[in-house]
Amino acid sequence: MLCLFIKRNWFISQFSFHVFDHPLTRGFQNRFSTQYRCYSVSMLAGPNDRSDVEKGGKIIMPPSALDQLSRLNITYPMLFKLTNKNSDRMTHCGVLEFVADEGICYLPHWMMQNLLLEEGGLVQVESVNLMVATYSKFQPQSPDFLDITNPKAVLENALRNFACLTTGDVIAINYNEKIYELRVMETKPDKAVSIIECDMNVDFDAPLGYKEPERRAQHQEEPASEYMSETNKAFTGSGNRLDGKTKGIEPSPAPLAPSDIKRGIPNYEFKVGRITFIRNSRPQAKKTTDDDDAMNRFIAFSGQGQSLRKKGRKP
Repeated sequence: MLCLFIKRNWFISQFSFHVFDHPLTRGFQNRFSTQYRCYSVSMLAGPNDRSDVEKGGKIIMPPSALDQLSRLNITYPMLFKLTNKNSDRMTHCGVLEFVADEGICYLPHWMMQNLLLEEGGLVQVESVNLMVATYSKFQPQSPDFLDITNPKAVLENALRNFACLTTGDVIAINYNEKIYELRVMETKPDKAVSIIECDMNVDFDAPLGYKEPERRAQHQEEPASEYMSETNKAFTGSGNRLDGKTKGIEPSPAPLAPSDIKRGIPNYEFKVGRITFIRNSRPQAKKTTDDDDAMNRFIAFSGQGQSLRKKGRKP
């Protein structure tokens, strides 16, 4: 009986040794996976204001997680997959600090909304490796996002506080003391990508609730009102001089009726390629014989000169 007991214990020890030394088991040991009770950043105790956590996509974990991660052969940067098993919701994030209390992690409020988590709810945290992002498409959740002058620059500056993106998440960015929510519609090359040190193309979809402005049809010219009728003419009154004289004051001419307007005589001698200018010149007055005789008798510089000094001329 004693020999049988020793052999049994030797078999168990050998079996245990070979199981835990299996390569597949060593692969599972290199993966970080644990559960924490999650709280929003506003519940984080401490004198310092940690509102910066709300502006990004990173969480705060306890120091024991850093100790466990340092023993595992994981790749950097550290990226994690958060899963709410009760609602079957998941997202991805990075880690900012390891200063939380043991068994607790602190999440941004928008991340807790995506996971449908309440204060003190359980969340599964697992280490993952994500591909580098090359393309992403966002949909603003409010038309107010169109008021931003350069939305791509604002989004690029806000994504510096994020480590990864997950298709279907609604992220929140803070700009000019106002929070804008954007839904991640598409990411490439995978549904969850890393955006750390990447060259990513960004595109925007139409904001939620946005309506195209209606184009007004060009209306026909409205008829002239009674104030602009043909009978009303501007400045039709009579003027008065300060000196009381009436010279030079003439009544304003009466408007011509359409029947009084006469058409001109057409030019029957018109030829194609030739332009004729017709000028209304005044007829010259006929010269009389008296004028012709006067012009003939007139001789220029034919008078005699006079001298102020009366001196005899030299012979």
